[in-house]
Amino acid sequence: MKGSKIISSREAARRLEGRGGEVALVRNPAYVHPAIELCPLAPRITGPVPQLLGAVMDMDGTTTTTEPLCLHSLETMVRRITNRPTRADWPGLDREADYPHVIGNSTTRHVEYLVNAYGKHVHKGALAASLLEAVVWTLMEGKDARRRVEAAATMNALNWGPAMAEAIADASVRDPALRAARLRVLAGRRAEELHVESPADLVRAALEIYFYRYHEILSGLARGEGERLAQEVTGGRRLIEPMPGVGVSLALVKGWLGRAAGEFYEGLRAHLPEDAPLPAPGVCRARLEALGERFQARPLRLAVVTSSIEYEADIVLGEVFSVLREEAARWPVKRELAERFDDPREFYDAVVTASDSSEIRLKPHRDLYSIALHAIGVGPEDFGAVAGFEDSESGVVSIRAAGVGLCVAVPFTDTEGHDFSAAAHVLPGGLPQALLEYNLFIEP
Repeated sequence: MKGSKIISSREAARRLEGRGGEVALVRNPAYVHPAIELCPLAPRITGPVPQLLGAVMDMDGTTTTTEPLCLHSLETMVRRITNRPTRADWPGLDREADYPHVIGNSTTRHVEYLVNAYGKHVHKGALAASLLEAVVWTLMEGKDARRRVEAAATMNALNWGPAMAEAIADASVRDPALRAARLRVLAGRRAEELHVESPADLVRAALEIYFYRYHEILSGLARGEGERLAQEVTGGRRLIEPMPGVGVSLALVKGWLGRAAGEFYEGLRAHLPEDAPLPAPGVCRARLEALGERFQARPLRLAVVTSSIEYEADIVLGEVFSVLREEAARWPVKRELAERFDDPREFYDAVVTASDSSEIRLKPHRDLYSIALHAIGVGPEDFGAVAGFEDSESGVVSIRAAGVGLCVAVPFTDTEGHDFSAAAHVLPGGLPQALLEYNLFIEP
């Protein structure tokens, strides 16, 4: 390109205006320059398209329900740094005030919001003890190598490298309660050395405490302790399970069902309200059969995208596919399909996680979805034949920023308060509604 690549803000505004359409204002974490970035969005596609070549979809909240686990870990972090462990001390995260800011964005942005909202209640002694416990667990028991590097870097940045070294040397005590007690004593003795002098420092420390709790639970799930953890965290509700209709939807678009897709009408219909504006049952079944044949001839290229790191995503998707195998074994037809829900990495054409990018380039930035589109082999000339599914405000911005105009918001209970004005469609009924009411946005 000839000429200078450095232009004035006025010239930038002129060029963006010349493009027409919409521009997203994306806010970066506090420690990143610049504070905001402007990103042109793909023109939204609201009508049906002649064909679909691919689909990109979020993991948490769209494919699976992990939000209760993430929210629990965020709330636990706030409780620990403010020394308010019970609901009598603090009722917890507020669904209306807090949830829109702690779901769907990068973990750093979630923690940053909570630090700004609750930072005045931070108890330095509780923060120091919780941070030391979190980092020792991460370094000694954590399974993700990248997290271990980040935990050590955090301690050094906060001037607590020596405290970390002493803690690890003293952490060989096998009894967890005794070890925790000794770490608290050590944290109290060296608390004044901990330099948490800015909101960015506090965010960095709080992130370690959040990841400790989240990965502690994931490690338990990997050891087969799901029932115990479900009782502890949610009162018995399974921590990780597919969103309604996901199994059938995935099997259909991968071409596994063929004309037998019509036999799943009742199961999909059961996930929608009785007054949902659907075509007649016979029309719905016929459309499902036609979709089944279409995708049997040409399966959809699928990518699952998440702001979780690879270690987290692998455990979550493994749990989801375990449930899908149980579900598929009860299907009215093609029960042998249960075996195909074996390995998520084999099923999806691409699995894109935060480990493929950087914490500072996650949603609402376009990076993860741009990586996904490239991974499934869809170029910009075919972006109009791709559907994107997201449950959060930042997610729908990310999809359209990546060039996908057929962006579908599928809010659920925890994200129904988000602003979905960037989406081409908002479907509270999720994938079942996309199939039965919209024919998956393909011209019948």
